[in-house]
Order: sequence, then structure tokens, then C-alpha cells
Amino acid sequence: MRTEFSLAQLADPAIAEADKILRACVHCGFCTATCPTYVLLGDELDSPRGRIYLIKDMLEADRPAGPEEAKHIDRCLSCLSCMTTCPSGVHYMHLVDHARTHIADTYRRPWHDRLLRMLLARSIPNPRLFRLASAAATLGKPLAPLLARAGFSRVAAMLRLAPARLLPAPAPSGRVFPAEGTRRGRVGLLSGCVQRVLSPDINAAAFRVLTRHGFDVVLPAGEGCCGSVTHHMGDEDHALAAARANVTAFAAELDGDGLDAIVSTASGCGTTMKDYGFMLRTDPAFADTAARVAAKVRDVSEVLHGLSDVTRAPVPALTVAYQAPCSLQHGQKVVRQPKEVLARLGFTVRDVPEGHLCCGSAGTYNILQPELSDRLRDRKIGNLESLAPDVIAAGNIGCITQLAGATAIPVVHPVELVDWATGGPRPAALAGTGAGGASPRTRPA
Repeated sequence: MRTEFSLAQLADPAIAEADKILRACVHCGFCTATCPTYVLLGDELDSPRGRIYLIKDMLEADRPAGPEEAKHIDRCLSCLSCMTTCPSGVHYMHLVDHARTHIADTYRRPWHDRLLRMLLARSIPNPRLFRLASAAATLGKPLAPLLARAGFSRVAAMLRLAPARLLPAPAPSGRVFPAEGTRRGRVGLLSGCVQRVLSPDINAAAFRVLTRHGFDVVLPAGEGCCGSVTHHMGDEDHALAAARANVTAFAAELDGDGLDAIVSTASGCGTTMKDYGFMLRTDPAFADTAARVAAKVRDVSEVLHGLSDVTRAPVPALTVAYQAPCSLQHGQKVVRQPKEVLARLGFTVRDVPEGHLCCGSAGTYNILQPELSDRLRDRKIGNLESLAPDVIAAGNIGCITQLAGATAIPVVHPVELVDWATGGPRPAALAGTGAGGASPRTRPA
């Protein structure tokens, strides 16, 4: 693609990067076939290629974003399926992230949109605020159908996603879980924000699996939200502040007793953390350290896949529909490892039809774009249920929350199945389903 940025514009590192990405695009349109919003809407401007034209025009003219750019960029899920499909290596993720920042900086949204985005950006990354907000949403959950009929679809979506019960207080960071038996390594683990509150059982399962197989597991003091929520809303100040906090926390461990890996159990967080080097590339105080931290980040499935001595406990050989999170399969290119780990442990793993298409969660997308999100969720549920599995496994808390509220099939994180199959407790989602008998008691995480 030909670009016409001025030399003055190209002096800005962000514009120079956008220019490089735009020039890689050859207009082939392969991305349209795998873009969820184009599949649903059939609008060229709701395809990666169409959005690239909008972004190019906006940035080249150095003009503020308008309602048209905001509408079509907002509809993008950042699922990155287009990057898997693209034969030219267009780094759409970095381009659309830059466009979101430009929109946030130059476009004044309607007041109600600004208010909702501010509430999401402040509450979700803070586990304590998120717990309070979830408690309020739980109380209002019965009002969701009424609010939807009254036209408050975003508020209704937020209430529908609320948990059915009061959530426990988030566990603190700054802890170490020592290895059991022969020590083989030391890893740091990101406890994050949303998952830490919504489903603490996931990290608890990861602690047990990793310590059971010889790893000291460290939750560094100061670690927290990875920054992806605000990053994908264009709020770069808060996103980069979160990135710097995590870089500082994990670098202290790298420089102290050392870390063999930095483990993420939420693939959306892992994708962002693996990009810290790029996000902080122009910050002289953090650039090198951020790159060093990013290079150590691994999804938990990558770590477990590298273990050759995992021993299976006597649990039922269930059929698992593996729902690959977009951030894992497209963002991190981690595709076979989660499935192979589960298969080694005796589970029958089934790929999901249209597995490349997003479930519609995508961070805050299921709140900010509820109609499109619901359509993608229902399409995904139909494909999952067509397999008639015993359980659905997905490696991202957003996918788990999105799917669990729309099907009677239990939805769990793969690490919960690995924990169960190697001597841990049965996942709570499988309780009362008839999937498995008594599980051995293990020490609590």
C-alpha cells in the first residue's frame, strides 16, 4: 500500500511504525474471510482491510477521528484472526492499537459512552473495585431483561455478565509457593485483575500443578493488571503505567533469585505482556527491561507442554471441546500445546467448528458492543454444542465467562483439568455433572 506521510510525521515513532505496517498491506482481502465482524455484517469498513483504509486516511491527514472511524474501529474485536490469515505479515494489532489511541485522544464521544468507558477502565483493572462493582451488578442482575427492553443494552449486558454470588476478596501478591519434591525451576505468575476475582480457582489450580511438578511459584509484590483493558480502549497512559508496574515487579525477581519463565493463565494478559517490549520501546528507562521481561512470558500451556513426566491420576476420560482463545491462537500463535497436554492426560480433545472465529468476549467488547457480541456468542455455542462434549475448555477468563452464561455444558480452564488429572480436586464447574467421582484431597493453594 502506498503511503504519503510527511517527513515531519515520520519523525514520530508511532507514525513511522504505522507507515511500515500500512506499506506491508497488498489489498488482497484474505483477511475478510476470517474477520468475525465482516462475516456477520458484510461491510467492507467492518473488515481489517476496510479499517486499514480508514486508519491510513485519518493518520495521513493528521486529522481528529470522527464518528465513522470510531464506529468501525470500535466494532473491531482485536481478535487478530486477520494476522493469522494475512500472507503479507501485516501487524494489524499494532496498527489498530495506535488507531484506538488516536481516537481516544482526538474524538469526543457522547457523554454516556465516556462515562461507561471511564467506569470500565477504572474498575476492571483494580481487583477490589471490580469486586465491589460485581457485587452491585449481582444485585441488579434481575433487572437486565427490563433494561434491555428499555434500550439500555450495554447496562443490561454488564448485569448479565455479573456473577450470581458475592465474590471472595482477592488474594494478595507478594507470595511464594514452594516446589514439592525435586525442584526443577522457579517461575513467576501473573495473578492479574479480573480472573483473580471472578475465578480464583484457575490460579489455584496453576499453583498446584506447577508446584506438584517441581516449580517454585512466585507472585511478585506489585504485580497486577497487565494493562490490556485500558490499552484496547486507547487509554495509553493507564495501560503503560500498568505495564511499567509489572515490568518493575517481575524484573526484580529476574534480577534476584531468577525466573525460568513468567507464566500467564489468562491468554489475553499473556498476549499483552509478550508485547511489553514494543509498548515501552520509546521509554529509555524501561525499554530494555521490558523487552527482557516480555521474552520470559509463557502461557501456562507452554510450560506444561514442556513437562515430560506428568503422571495421570484416575479420573474419567472426558470428551473436551477445546475453544482456542483468539489471544492465544492468533495473538501468541500457541495452538497445539493446550490440546496436546490434555490428550496426553487421557482426555479426548475435539476441535470446534469455525474455531478461528471469536466468541464475542474480547475484553470489554461484550459490554460495549453487546448486539454483535451476542451474535458471535450464540454462533460459538452452536458450534460447541454440536460436538456434545462433556466439558468445554478455554484458556482465557473472558471466553469462560462469555460461554458459561449461555450453555449448560461446564466451561473450565485447561489448567483446571490438568490439575484434576494429576492429583488435584475436581473443577468446581464439574460438580454435580456426573463427570467423575471422588477426587483426592490436596493442600489448598
